[in-house]
Amino acid sequence: MLTVNNLSAWYRYSHILQGVSLEVKQGEIVTLIGRNGAGKTTTLKTIMGLVDKCSGDVSFDSHPILGRPAHERFHLGLAYVPEDRRIVPGLTVEENLRLGIIASASRAKEAQMIERIAETFPRLKQRLSQQGVTLSGGEQQMLAIARAMMAEPKMILLDEPSEGIMPILVEEMFAQFRNLKAQGTTILLVEQNVELALSLSDRVYVMDQGVIVHHDSAAALISNPEIQEKYCSV
Repeated sequence: MLTVNNLSAWYRYSHILQGVSLEVKQGEIVTLIGRNGAGKTTTLKTIMGLVDKCSGDVSFDSHPILGRPAHERFHLGLAYVPEDRRIVPGLTVEENLRLGIIASASRAKEAQMIERIAETFPRLKQRLSQQGVTLSGGEQQMLAIARAMMAEPKMILLDEPSEGIMPILVEEMFAQFRNLKAQGTTILLVEQNVELALSLSDRVYVMDQGVIVHHDSAAALISNPEIQEKYCSV
């Protein structure tokens, strides 16, 4: 579904990604792990079209997308949930959810989608009329993910969903990721919680200093503590 080949990206004069290649097949959860500053977030942003200076090849659902603006990638079925969540102040939970569908072909099913999302995330269902920014950190993360799901994307790019969230909410959120996978949603996940990420994933790419240094099944990486210790400690 997603093929990245020899992807490079720059911030001004800093060469952040240096020939990154990876693949995510339909229905998989693939996780990108590595130390802070390895280039994981930049990889997601470049795939989504949020980094201006880049080169290489990126194909999504058989469409070449490098050079296309982010909104076109969104219309192809690619969604992105950033680490900072970007909950809009002054809007309720329900109004934040509606933002996820406003430019989507699914807009005619708005009420149906809100009901479906609310059933998927019971915490949000109880808070539809509450201001989004007054939710806890974990609930805001759920809202950001739910908002991305409103457009029924084929694939979601998730950046550090567990960052700064209480363990009980992290477990609840990752249970939802398993449900999404069971429903056929494809996920490319960036996550610092290596143990949790490996329990969820089909395959894992390890990144260091803008380069993919290891790729294996999640099961194989679980039994490879040397790789985890060398590349995945914060």
